[in-house]
Amino acid sequence: MFSRRAKDLKIPLRELLKPGEKLNVIFDSTWVKVFGEGEWKVRKHGYSQRRTWRKVHVGICADSGQVVVSGMTSNNVSDDAAMPHLMEALEGIPLGDVIGDVAYDTTDCREAIYDRGGRQIIPPDKNAKLQRGKPLPCLKARDEAIHRIQELDDEGRAKWKQEIVYHRRSRVETLIYRYKTLLGDRLASRKESTQATEVAAKLDVLNRMIEVGMPKSYKVAS
Repeated sequence: MFSRRAKDLKIPLRELLKPGEKLNVIFDSTWVKVFGEGEWKVRKHGYSQRRTWRKVHVGICADSGQVVVSGMTSNNVSDDAAMPHLMEALEGIPLGDVIGDVAYDTTDCREAIYDRGGRQIIPPDKNAKLQRGKPLPCLKARDEAIHRIQELDDEGRAKWKQEIVYHRRSRVETLIYRYKTLLGDRLASRKESTQATEVAAKLDVLNRMIEVGMPKSYKVAS
């Protein structure tokens, strides 16, 4: 359980990059439960209107797997709304690839990446169209992705993902799975200020575990 002073606790998540190194970052989010409602209560009264869920938004280093930025929001904040704010915490850090799923295919997200010199590794929506009229510089990468997918055959989207090594995004899904498996999918704290600290502390635990060492997987011929 966290004390009332926990809201003032600062949790550093990763050491600074080495000189000349660029940060390749992957964004995603997950849900965590604040408190449970008994099954009997749900059957009798239905779900309450109180917010029982929070969203944890994370950005991890695509190379080390460590969390480099995080935030916690209410359950009605979308991934694309949270990402530009997370990007602000990376101000001054040289960015390489910025990877996210189609939920981040918005002008605000792409502009945040463009303004910081990052390379957009975000698949365009399946119904995405090329820009018309005066194009926005931040959407040039999106237009290029749409054009390249159209150039390829019926499996254009899958082949495009292979070309840009999009499969790296699975690393953040692995981290989220590890978070919930090892540290649980519920928050012990009741106040939002201490909930944010609790999440940051748990993410720091995962970072420390990664620093100690991770298992290595190798493909074995069947």
